[in-house]
Amino acid sequence: MALSTIGTNQIASEAVTVPKVTDQVLSSRNFIINGDFQCWQRATAATAGVNNTLNTTDRWGWLLSNDGAVTSEQSTDTPTGTGYSFLLKCTTADTSLAAGQYAGLYHNIEAQNLQSLQYGSSSAKTITLSFWVKSNKTGTYTVALYKAFNTPYIIPNEYTISSANTWEKKTITITPTAGSTSFITASGGAFLNNNTLGFQVAFNLAFGSTFHGTNNTWSSNASHYSTSNAVNWMDSTSNNFYLSQVQLEIGDTATPFEHENFGTTLAKCLRYFYKKVADPSGEDNILVSSDYNNSTSNFYMTFFYKETMRAKPAYGNASGWVTQSPTFIAEGFEWTTFGFTNGGAYMDRSTTFTLDSEL
Repeated sequence: MALSTIGTNQIASEAVTVPKVTDQVLSSRNFIINGDFQCWQRATAATAGVNNTLNTTDRWGWLLSNDGAVTSEQSTDTPTGTGYSFLLKCTTADTSLAAGQYAGLYHNIEAQNLQSLQYGSSSAKTITLSFWVKSNKTGTYTVALYKAFNTPYIIPNEYTISSANTWEKKTITITPTAGSTSFITASGGAFLNNNTLGFQVAFNLAFGSTFHGTNNTWSSNASHYSTSNAVNWMDSTSNNFYLSQVQLEIGDTATPFEHENFGTTLAKCLRYFYKKVADPSGEDNILVSSDYNNSTSNFYMTFFYKETMRAKPAYGNASGWVTQSPTFIAEGFEWTTFGFTNGGAYMDRSTTFTLDSEL
């Protein structure tokens, strides 16, 4: 049977739409990990905020030092009606911020993942931050990009929540010379090419005067997270703040949010944090282990990382077994228990622990 063919007249008559390809990559363009808040290894319910701590959704932590209190939690209220958002609530108000007080949330990006920005040269790229936001408190807010070593610089950018309790999409474009500066295009603007902090993206809720800089202007004062125009979101216990679909990408245009499958996002998050949960089904999750006895009283147990962790992790929150602190090796970590009797070292379904390698 002959293969079917398509005539040239048929081809010419068909309307063909070809997507425009720019210098942006078509996938893996979002520098933010878990920007749509898929992964919640630590907690999903309302949890009190602690400064410089991640305690609910993966890769997002608190900047918090004031006289008030806050919580964060998972919410199904989203701009698309599907998935999750990050919900913050003020639970104790601070109606008068001191100069050095602040509240906000942050996302840290590894320096070696930002090399494509070509910071520290005349070829430094323009970048665009886009996100969906909702709050009962309207007014001016700020989001800052803090560039860490080799020389720290920061840029605060204002945006406005115009309508109370309404999802609004915000887009902020940041050029390397914003505010007629040359910090980023000079050699000091370069990122280190390693696993240390490159960018911190900070969504600011309440920052005192010590932290006030100039809107859309790179500053060599690393404290300039916000501006004097920003609201004090901490002024009432009725205040809430929802965040969803955060994307940071190369270019001067916000492209549609890049939705990843859950497994891809989880694998990225596991580079920074892993939680072994108590699993009543008996299915061991994520980490693979091996163990052996070399005598009647010495017991060895080795775990291997499912994903390569950013750096040697901190081990904590262990329960459900008897053993000593682990020794970390390149592939994972191991325990050695000497002189035990009657199963003095063991692991069962209720065993839990955490490995933290966050920036």
